[in-house]
Amino acid sequence: MTNSSTAELKPTPPIAERRPRTDIRHGRERSDDYAWLRADNWQEVFKDTSVLDSEIRDHLIAENAYQQEVMAGTEGLREALVKEMRGRIKEDDSSVPLPDGEWAYGVSFEVGAEYPRFIRRPRFGDGPQETVLLDGQAEAADRAYFSLGGVSHSTNHRWLAWTHDDKGSEFYTVSIRDMETGEDLPLRIEDTSGGTVWSARSKGIFYTRLDSNHRPSRVYFHRLGTDPLDDTLIYEETDTGFFMGVDKTQSGEFVVIDIHDHETSECWLIPANNAAAEPRLLAPRETGVEYSVDEGNGTLYILTNCDGARDFKIVTAPTDASRRSDWTDFVAHEDGRLILSHMVLKRHLIWLERRDGLPRIVVKRLADGEEHAIAFEEEAYSLGLAGTYEFDTHTIRFTYSSLTTPTQTFDYDVETRERTLLKTQEIPSGHDPAAYVTRRIFAPAKDGETVPISLLYHKDTPLDGTAPCLLYGYGSYGIAIPASFSTNALSLVDRGFVYAIAHIRGGKDKGFAWYDAGRRRNKANTFTDFIACADHLVAENYTRHERIVANGGSAGGMLMGAVANMAPDKFGGIIAVVPFVDVLNTMLDDTLPLTPPEWPEWGNPILSGGDYEVIASYSPYDNVKRQAYPPILVLAGLTDPRVTYWEPAKWVARLREVKTDDNPVILRTNMDSGHGGASGRFSKLEEVAYIYAFALKLMGRGG
Repeated sequence: MTNSSTAELKPTPPIAERRPRTDIRHGRERSDDYAWLRADNWQEVFKDTSVLDSEIRDHLIAENAYQQEVMAGTEGLREALVKEMRGRIKEDDSSVPLPDGEWAYGVSFEVGAEYPRFIRRPRFGDGPQETVLLDGQAEAADRAYFSLGGVSHSTNHRWLAWTHDDKGSEFYTVSIRDMETGEDLPLRIEDTSGGTVWSARSKGIFYTRLDSNHRPSRVYFHRLGTDPLDDTLIYEETDTGFFMGVDKTQSGEFVVIDIHDHETSECWLIPANNAAAEPRLLAPRETGVEYSVDEGNGTLYILTNCDGARDFKIVTAPTDASRRSDWTDFVAHEDGRLILSHMVLKRHLIWLERRDGLPRIVVKRLADGEEHAIAFEEEAYSLGLAGTYEFDTHTIRFTYSSLTTPTQTFDYDVETRERTLLKTQEIPSGHDPAAYVTRRIFAPAKDGETVPISLLYHKDTPLDGTAPCLLYGYGSYGIAIPASFSTNALSLVDRGFVYAIAHIRGGKDKGFAWYDAGRRRNKANTFTDFIACADHLVAENYTRHERIVANGGSAGGMLMGAVANMAPDKFGGIIAVVPFVDVLNTMLDDTLPLTPPEWPEWGNPILSGGDYEVIASYSPYDNVKRQAYPPILVLAGLTDPRVTYWEPAKWVARLREVKTDDNPVILRTNMDSGHGGASGRFSKLEEVAYIYAFALKLMGRGG
């Protein structure tokens, strides 16, 4: 399936019927030929796929049949890829249990199991005496799709609240298990967001319920032993533009109702030992001001960007604070030092920050303000603050990896500064970090900025321009893509690929300004940065344009659609996974689950003609043009509530109608899953193998 041979592969693609629908906004008329692919009963389809309109279903089935024809001949390669990727997974793997009081909680896998078991063991005493609290493999039996959501134990260690989704539509069902008997209580709480928080005395749980449009709109409290129909409504959010969830402070003193969109937040506090108390507002929402809260020793520690602290600072306030004037700076704002998250222990404040594109953990002793940082020396790496269940402790847990270094789990004593390596990710088939090279290089953008690129390649890969390259990008919502270890990526690298991550604007890889310069009216920077990364890899002789396969998912799939329209000659292939490509139509449809909360990220084209024009200028579906495109692979999920299946289906139909080349555009829709694709740890490998087989065959490395 190389570019030169695609003319020989001529299965007939399905051609969607054109049924124009006209829309006029802000004096501009548009016609959408494929709007009919959007099911009018999409809410029902999320819960029961059998109600999908037969004409739409037939089209998606025809697309799936076509992709099978185009990908014929890759079956052996895909089987080989799955086998070697599976060989890098320790099948009977387990986490290092995390202590909480007299117990330690963790997860483990049995050989061959797709899903984990949640376990606990006594913290002290001889022998592990491990107890299985929840067997995910058993719960998933006979289900086409199964995903575990939150799993949380009660403060008295008697109860386990757990949630699951069996459609892929992210409507989670809550169950509560008696850990002494191993039996679930006779209740099911439907249509929740998946998270639960226990009250201080283990009398019940707080949870968030989704409405019919998949929006979290109400927080409830369920008291054990009562009918869920009688659950107490704690808080209702009437603004459809905001997400909502519940959490708890590290101290366990407060339940936090967190309300936010992509630029504004608001928190309400409830004493964890008094579910009947009225939620108390910490500070009213103010457009553009974000904050999150933790508590320790009667003081609130608030991470915020208020007062122009665009890279965030930490302030303190009394626990009865109700306005921003009660806040006092504690960790000052530093331009270019982005504070990502924070937590409070009894004697220490800890935060995760990013400087110069790399993460580090900082510890501040509350008694005297003494600070120190945990950092590493590789050019590119990933650092995660796993934290702790406990409040009165000196020990935190963190993880470290790089593109060449498997994940390491450490316990860290914040007083003595001693690191204890608890576990190194085991690669059963073997892994020699010295056989690979990790680099971080910088691509010059058109406006003078420099865009970081993280690279992984085999030490024997020739750097003379002949190597194929998988170039991954995302660039939205302020999400920074970590340079972390991937066992799957080795299957490409071992076949001579350069694996590259473009840390483009729209993420926070270089601070908040990096994010702000890649959203709304600056969104084009995300796309031109990615193209600049491709150009730089060619200029530095890592690869050639026709040897680059671009890859991105969700909002990164929008990136794929945009660069395909803008610079199709810069890429030898494009892979778009659940791609957000029908941006304008989606942002104009305020009935969709994520549209109102997404307006701060993209703009509101319903109210603003300017926002309409900006989105219309790059929305991939609206900008498909008569030109040659490289081969394109598109993946979708029928029950996806984030990027609805019709976005990729419409985009593929439009591409086929307009493009001038014979290169294949193939759409594979998973009829049993949503945004995340297959749910099991091994079934996911089959999707990865499918994607990699497409890239390998394109680049002539399929043998």
